[in-house]
Amino acid sequence: MTDPVSRTILLLDIERFSDRDDVEQAYLRRMLYDITDRALEAAGIDGTRRLRADRGDSVMELIDAGAPVTALLRALLREVPAQLRQVNRMSSRSAQIRLRGVVAAGYVAVDGHDGWVGSDLNHACRLLDADVLRAALRERHDDFALCVSESVHAGIVRHDHPGIPAEDFHAVTVASKNGPLRAWLHGPLPAGVSGAEEGGTAAHEVSGTTASTATTTAAPQDHSDTGAGEAPVPGDPGDGPAPGQQAPPRAQPPGGVVLNFLGGSPSFGGSLVAGDQHGVSGGQVTGDVHLGRSGGEPA
Repeated sequence: MTDPVSRTILLLDIERFSDRDDVEQAYLRRMLYDITDRALEAAGIDGTRRLRADRGDSVMELIDAGAPVTALLRALLREVPAQLRQVNRMSSRSAQIRLRGVVAAGYVAVDGHDGWVGSDLNHACRLLDADVLRAALRERHDDFALCVSESVHAGIVRHDHPGIPAEDFHAVTVASKNGPLRAWLHGPLPAGVSGAEEGGTAAHEVSGTTASTATTTAAPQDHSDTGAGEAPVPGDPGDGPAPGQQAPPRAQPPGGVVLNFLGGSPSFGGSLVAGDQHGVSGGQVTGDVHLGRSGGEPA
């Protein structure tokens, strides 16, 4: 096996390939190779800067790391849709070709059987097979849906290069055997799929369904009874009851009994005050309060 080398990974796959007969499949494969070659030529990537692997209904390209990824993305976003429209315009319904695409980056080695080995390549293949990418293509009038890996987005897409509008890419999370994979889908998200937020909250795609995780924050409770959230002024005569009238009961906050002293100096004979005491005049005492003399006689 060769030593792993850095490569840009391009994957293109034909939608519903297995639904066609042998003649139609042969035609679609010719169109796939032709569209791929034209897109790479438009990006300035000739045959000396790439390796190709055939996968029947898909093609895999290992592109030299020195080739500009910006040129590749521009070609995929501009040339591939134009070529698909041109081909499908002159084709029968059974010969219509629609493509899913993935651009990723990573280290890949070639084994003794000319096979490609590398976890980055495995991740790219899982993005290509992701339900969110399949659903995106099904729902679009265009014939192409593209997804890029997190590393390609971080290094290229997010910088908003000409012809690669960053705002057109939306974060998604794809389930895999090795855990969730973060990626970026070009174009609108399919129905029922929530985008992964850049702060870390993500929609997790599991077996074709989407379960979102979110953080909820409880609103603070307002225990004041003065309106507009203002605390009463201690010792303010306006806070006390009218002469000869009993003060209305106040709401009891969590933590126990509340005693409200409205002016004056409270005195407890043989008393014990345990717990939290807040303030003196006009304040409140919370916790366990025992009043009275020994033997339980009233004070």
